[in-house]
Amino acid sequence: MKRLKMIFSAKANKALDRAEDPRETLDYSYERQLEMLQKVRRGVADVATSRKRLELQQAQLQQQSDKLETQSRQALGAGREDLAREALTRRSGVQQQQQDLAAQHAALQAEEEKLVLASQRLQAKVDAFRTRKETIKATYTAAEAQTKIGEAFSGISEEMGDVGLAVQRAEDKTQSMQARAGAIDELLASGALDDASGTAKDDITAELERMSSQSDVELELARLKGELGAGKAPDAIEAGGTSDATGAPVAEAAPAEPARTEGDRP
Repeated sequence: MKRLKMIFSAKANKALDRAEDPRETLDYSYERQLEMLQKVRRGVADVATSRKRLELQQAQLQQQSDKLETQSRQALGAGREDLAREALTRRSGVQQQQQDLAAQHAALQAEEEKLVLASQRLQAKVDAFRTRKETIKATYTAAEAQTKIGEAFSGISEEMGDVGLAVQRAEDKTQSMQARAGAIDELLASGALDDASGTAKDDITAELERMSSQSDVELELARLKGELGAGKAPDAIEAGGTSDATGAPVAEAAPAEPARTEGDRP
């Protein structure tokens, strides 16, 4: 049972640690400290209010004491000693209340001074915590951004990991398709596969057709040469010339001069 409790505690602690954002925790702690500081300030204000109330009561008792003293003087002046004694007795009771209030006033004043000092110290700690909190938050944000950038460049982040897997799958499919296309071309060229369109030819057929085409070209060239040779020979005969065995024209011989008689001689 203890082991099961430990396992659940470990898993819960891990889940909470994963969900915890240090910046939010620091902000929450800062708000709690501000609330505490506000309570201390309210305590100082309450103690100060009580002190002021005691001061008012002391002032009233002092007025009452002064009044009784005046009455006792007037009674003695009027020859009423009994009334003077009664006034002084009441004045003694008032003075006793004044002493009690003075003791309470001193205690409240000391408590107020302690609370003021505690409030000032707490204010300094809250200010220091706020500065440290902002520094830690900025450092954490910078480290988080740097980590995300590093994960994006290295491809180990969740988003970039999906992108990398998609690119890898696309490259694998492309290579597979290229290999299949090359294999089909080789099989068609070797004649292992029939071309459904009938336009493809194997290597032997293509070589035979190429040789036949060259032979036809040579025969056609010879025929054209023969026709050209046969057409030039008649033209040379019609022009009075002769041609040699290759069909080239031969220069015509000059006409023979007539035989001269004795009378024609100078």
